[in-house]
Amino acid sequence: MPKQRDVQAQRELLSNATWQVLADGGLPGLTLRAVAERAGCTTGLVMHAFPTKKALLLHARDLLYDRTALRADAAEAASLDAFGALGAVLGQAVDLPHGHHDESRVWVGFLAAALADEDLAERHRAANHSFLARIRRLVAACRPKWTDERLELTTKSLVALVEGLNVLAAADPAGYPARVQQAALAKALTELRGAPA
Repeated sequence: MPKQRDVQAQRELLSNATWQVLADGGLPGLTLRAVAERAGCTTGLVMHAFPTKKALLLHARDLLYDRTALRADAAEAASLDAFGALGAVLGQAVDLPHGHHDESRVWVGFLAAALADEDLAERHRAANHSFLARIRRLVAACRPKWTDERLELTTKSLVALVEGLNVLAAADPAGYPARVQQAALAKALTELRGAPA
């Protein structure tokens, strides 16, 4: 019987290989064979951990959520106040000069695939609802006297801004460089800070 440590190490190896395949070739390039080649193992090992391409795809989607949630937790924890936390969490969510361009490309691929796959769509909705809840909590901390309606509209506007920037920058990085993304996000946050309580 393989040791738990070995099983975990294999899954991490395959997770990293899956991520690299997705970043390089998008969802169309994700095959069990491509992951095996990238991991330097057999397709049998891949199939042992992920019996189908869909299992591999769902795992990769969960990995994307885990990576971004950990980064958001760290950004929030390192902030001094609610406005700083909101800016830090939103800032790490867009493809600024943090080296997350591959994640943006993978996220866009998952979003497109979710339109035709209910399991992926459910994963996307769950991750989006979690991010919305985090941003709403931070907006409410910045503006505790705002109505629920105003909090919801502001939250969804900010999330739509950063996710829209991700989509557009993934397809047209020259048209949406980091400085444009930073300026758009800074403008939205300045308006929030200056908005009447």
